[in-house]
Amino acid sequence: MTLTKSKYYFEALDYFPFNLSECMDALNYALSYEPEDADSLCLMGRVYSEELKDYETAKKYFDEAMQSNIGNVNTPKYYIECLLNNEDYKEAEKLIAFALKLKGIDKSEILNCLSLLQERNFEYKQALETLKEAKKFAYNRTALEILEDREKMIKSKMPVTRVRKKEEIK
Repeated sequence: MTLTKSKYYFEALDYFPFNLSECMDALNYALSYEPEDADSLCLMGRVYSEELKDYETAKKYFDEAMQSNIGNVNTPKYYIECLLNNEDYKEAEKLIAFALKLKGIDKSEILNCLSLLQERNFEYKQALETLKEAKKFAYNRTALEILEDREKMIKSKMPVTRVRKKEEIK
């Protein structure tokens, strides 16, 4: 990572998501200095995915970032979220399996993404089990609160099973 590229990458990161014009300018400068920088490519993917909702373009940037540095722990989470938003569930599932093997990645975030995938497939019980596992890897209060909120939301979506009394059956 060159000093100039770093300067522009950090500027872009500072501007994101509040000043997209300046963010894009800084990102383009960063990528002109180092076109295969995984962090800059990932941030460009985030701009397209999170702000512009252009998931196909975002996927191209995330793919480039992954090819540039397969061990980058920043890219998988955002790429998975993009895939889920674009309803590319099979791809997301494969990336989640890969990401969970990466050394240094935040497993609670990746497991949270897996629970979201399961929820979108209406597999609520599995999603709750996955969140339970994710809590084991949550090492700060904020992460734990996010997981607990997701758990409450999934429980609210689960169908209520009602037990009938004998009198109701007759």
